[in-house]
Amino acid sequence: MNARLQKLHRYPFEKLNTLLADSVTTTDQPALSLGLGEPQYPPPAFIAETLVKQLSGLSRYPVTKGLLSLRQAIADWLIKRYHLSEQSIDPQQHVLPVNGTREALFSIAQAVVDSDTRRSPLVIMTNPFYQIYEGGALLSGAEPYYLNTTKQTDYLPAFDSVPVSVWQRCQLIYVCSPNNPTGSVLPFEQLSRLLELADRYDFVIASDECYSEIYQDDNHPPMGLLQVAHQTGNTDYQHCLVFNSLSKRSSLPGLRSGFVAGNAEIIRQFYRYRTYHGCAMPLPLQYASIAAWQDEDHVLNNRNRYQQVINDVYTVLNPVLSVDKPNGGFFLWPETPVNDTEFARQLFIDQAITVLPGQYLAREFEGVNPGLNRVRLALVHPHGQCLAAAHSIRDFITNL
Repeated sequence: MNARLQKLHRYPFEKLNTLLADSVTTTDQPALSLGLGEPQYPPPAFIAETLVKQLSGLSRYPVTKGLLSLRQAIADWLIKRYHLSEQSIDPQQHVLPVNGTREALFSIAQAVVDSDTRRSPLVIMTNPFYQIYEGGALLSGAEPYYLNTTKQTDYLPAFDSVPVSVWQRCQLIYVCSPNNPTGSVLPFEQLSRLLELADRYDFVIASDECYSEIYQDDNHPPMGLLQVAHQTGNTDYQHCLVFNSLSKRSSLPGLRSGFVAGNAEIIRQFYRYRTYHGCAMPLPLQYASIAAWQDEDHVLNNRNRYQQVINDVYTVLNPVLSVDKPNGGFFLWPETPVNDTEFARQLFIDQAITVLPGQYLAREFEGVNPGLNRVRLALVHPHGQCLAAAHSIRDFITNL
């Protein structure tokens, strides 16, 4: 077996299952999980209709590059969403469809990291983080380097605090904006600074933008990495890859449809890797994805729902929890009055509500675990269920 497998940490939900294994709820109210970030809103009807109409495509092998019409729909969306020039995004060179961004975020490390000729490679990631980043780094032969993001840093990474020796060893950095789980959004200044560092030290930026369409201020949507690169004159997107999907944007987590886009040479090499990976998207899913990327009405409705539920749950919990309203995404990241694992366990026993302990989403680095004594609340259920859960959590805290 690959010895690097032994370096992998248990996944957060494995730890959660172990934590709650012997716990029995003492309430008759229905169980509700706020632990998993899986949108529970029904998928748009027109997408399901498109999927059904294209089922005959199951009789054909899909190709790794995907349909040109899908890559064109993604390119058109990128150009419109991020105000890019049309000539800077070529669907033939700059876009690849993927089976959800999880597999692409993992596999990009396998394609990018050179552990044979460059000794002791580093993969940098913000801390807390999506554990796929760490797993990809470890199995590629790299060492993870964590950038702590705390309330004191406004949940943003301090790139200029990283030693030069670390940047010199860095081959890949993962950033997530809007961030999972903190909800922070990287501003123009930080993304442009990161691009400067990538130019200087020659590493790839993997920007996870899966929550890009869920945000609080309709007048200020989160900026994307390609957008900042374009505005700063990097119109061939050197060092840049962005990852996005339909899971959050369109409430289609089960479709497993996303894309990676960016620098043509990196995409070319990643495509070469993926032809061996065996991960082509089935044709019916591609056609359904085209329909989804070409429609914005359902995205606006989706965003409005999340804005309402976040605002209302925040209003209920803010008097009893130290919690910041997120700039993007659908998570709350409150501090807990007791240890986060004990909070999660006791909340499940008392209220049948599952939340994810923050320490499971982070690593102790430089003496700090940014997730310690925090929990992640995924507000992915309909408004009534989330609001009822918020009142139950408030009652639970009041009675602690």
